[in-house]
Amino acid sequence: MDQIPHHIGIILDGNRRWARARNKPTFFGHKRGFDNLKKIATHAFDRGVKILTVYAFSTENWKRSKEEVGYLMELFKLMVTQELDYLHKKGIKLNILGDTSAFDNELQDGIKKALAKTKNNRKGTLNVCLNYSGRQEILLAVKNIIKDKISPDKIDQELFAKYLYTKDMPDPDMIIRTSGEHRLSGFLTWQSVYSEFYFPKKDWPAFTPKDLDKAIEEFNNRNRRFGGN
Repeated sequence: MDQIPHHIGIILDGNRRWARARNKPTFFGHKRGFDNLKKIATHAFDRGVKILTVYAFSTENWKRSKEEVGYLMELFKLMVTQELDYLHKKGIKLNILGDTSAFDNELQDGIKKALAKTKNNRKGTLNVCLNYSGRQEILLAVKNIIKDKISPDKIDQELFAKYLYTKDMPDPDMIIRTSGEHRLSGFLTWQSVYSEFYFPKKDWPAFTPKDLDKAIEEFNNRNRRFGGN
């Protein structure tokens, strides 16, 4: 029997590359990648994964064209409105990790309603990182610890982790980055120190449930020693 990772992180990379390879506009790749997330998340939770954290929009992504950013924002609004019913029926809890204050009021309101609607779902938790940066997450944790006037001798790794977006969640057992890139780009900087990394060459829109199964198989072939021997 495969040991199923409790928590998997995925960097959703390659939407634009996938579209260009097919002579399609960038928007086409983002829409296909968006649709694929629902399919992969469903399969992951059916396999027994309990937490799936995906990197959908980083703080650096604001540098892209106004048109592309605007289209992505519309997809995120779709996720927390029309697509939410699908997640809710599947028993999936939705979380948004990142600084949501940068979004317009419509998206912020949609996020709040989506989190409230799915908060009691138990089949699995889907964390979507939006306007996220691992370094910014750590800096925010430091600022909040200072704000709370915590004595330095009280600060340890366990306490620090409670100030992160992923508080009360286990660190990811495995992190997947599609499209063949071999870097984390600020994804779960604190939480990924003992994660197993997996870098398939397929672009995200082409990543299938069978590809996720291959990743889980690879996870089972790793020897996770955590520095012990």
